[in-house]
Amino acid sequence: MQIGVGATGVATMAVTSGDTAIAVGSGDVPVLGTPRVIALMEQATCEALRGSLPDTHTSVGAQVSVSHRKPTPVGSQVTARAIVSAVDDQVISFDVSADHETASGEREAGIAAGTITRVVVNRERFDAR
Repeated sequence: MQIGVGATGVATMAVTSGDTAIAVGSGDVPVLGTPRVIALMEQATCEALRGSLPDTHTSVGAQVSVSHRKPTPVGSQVTARAIVSAVDDQVISFDVSADHETASGEREAGIAAGTITRVVVNRERFDAR
C-alpha cells in the first residue's frame, strides 16, 4: 500500500434536477442536496487512492463530517477535492472541499468542506460478511 499524506483526488459533476435536495429527499429546495455533495466528496477520496491499493483491497467509508455552507443551483458545475491528511495503518483521513461554477460563469469557493475517513479492507473478507 503506497498512500502518502498529500495525495489528492478530484471529482466533478454537473448538477441536474436529480441531484437536488428535493430529488434525494433531504429537503424541499431545488438546489444541490447535501447527500449528493458528500457522495461527490467521497468519490474524490476514492480518486486520491486510485492505483495505491493492491487489487485484493479496497477502501470503505467510515466517518464523514461535512459542513454544506452555500446553495448550488441546477446547471452548476461542482468540483470536489480530497487531500490525504493522515495515514494510520489501514485508516486514511482526508480533508475535503467543494466549489461550484454556475451556468452564468460565477465561481464560488467553499460551498462545502470537512473531513472523511476511509478504512482499507481485504475485498474477499469484506464481501464474505
